Amino acid sequence: MNFLAHAWLARHGNDDFLYGNLIADGIKGSDFASLGEDIAAGVSHHRQVDAAIDSHPAVAERRAAAPSGQRRYTGIALDLVWDHFIARDMPDDALVTRCYAILGRRPAPDRLGEMMPALIRGDWLSRYADFDFTCRAIAGIGSRLRGPNQLAALTPWLESTYPELEAAFRLLWPQMQARFTPNRASTRPH
Repeated sequence: MNFLAHAWLARHGNDDFLYGNLIADGIKGSDFASLGEDIAAGVSHHRQVDAAIDSHPAVAERRAAAPSGQRRYTGIALDLVWDHFIARDMPDDALVTRCYAILGRRPAPDRLGEMMPALIRGDWLSRYADFDFTCRAIAGIGSRLRGPNQLAALTPWLESTYPELEAAFRLLWPQMQARFTPNRASTRPH
């Protein structure tokens, strides 16, 4: 659910490519034929980024340091924490405005369809700059999962290890940008 990270890495692509990156978590399977070429490329890009982030040593280290009872859920929380650092450090809000415009023009897949209007209306992407808001968003995701809210239980650990999380982000993010930001020639201009 790290919309902002995926948007930043896809920002040089056209609107369809960016849209594919934003909705990828709502797409099941690998048959993208009905999506159109640029949207399908965006979904694929998103999945490649997810795989690289999930296997990055800094992420693995943070996961291993998480409380054992919540470790299984740490990846979800870290995705939003990365968005926090991006939102906190983002130089302007033009990308957020573009994302909201794209998401507001088209319906998101079923799994994300109900959430997108709330995301836009509540300006979540900008509000991730506030770590307390990010932690509430993490706990909110946990409330939609079965069983006890393990993500809410994880937020005290996130708060207490903020410097370590930021250090991990400082290792992770430049590598993701270098590897996954397509150049302007690789996708149709927006």
